[in-house]
Amino acid sequence: MSVCAFTGHRILSNTDFDELLLKRVIENLIKTGTKKFLCGMAIGFDLKCAQAVVELKEKYEIKLVGCLPCANQSERFSQNNKRLYKEMISACDEVIVLEPVYVNGCMQRRNRFLVDNCDVLISFLRSKSGGTLYTVNYARRAGKKIIEL
Repeated sequence: MSVCAFTGHRILSNTDFDELLLKRVIENLIKTGTKKFLCGMAIGFDLKCAQAVVELKEKYEIKLVGCLPCANQSERFSQNNKRLYKEMISACDEVIVLEPVYVNGCMQRRNRFLVDNCDVLISFLRSKSGGTLYTVNYARRAGKKIIEL
């Protein structure tokens, strides 16, 4: 069984981000044997990925695993994002919490956990700095297959 993880930016441009493409890529992975999806559950790209996997769970036998950097991850989310986050967490087949509360480095630890436990990484990278770039570079060094949207 192949495992897929996601990494992408918190802020998504309406002109650059294509939800339908994301869903098609995920569905193609499912059709070629991917059954488990690891999601960091951050706002933006992560939650869009979680939503796509949840929709596809109606059609395929797949699992969504929420990989949280800390138990209070959504503490500073907007009300709308908190609502969506809670919805997606409740749709997860499993939730892994790496730290009980936010500590320095827990986001990077979560990102390494995602890469270390996947076969393929779907990325939405548009910036030359930040957590998404760190995660993509870590995946490259680990020899992971990367699908860039």
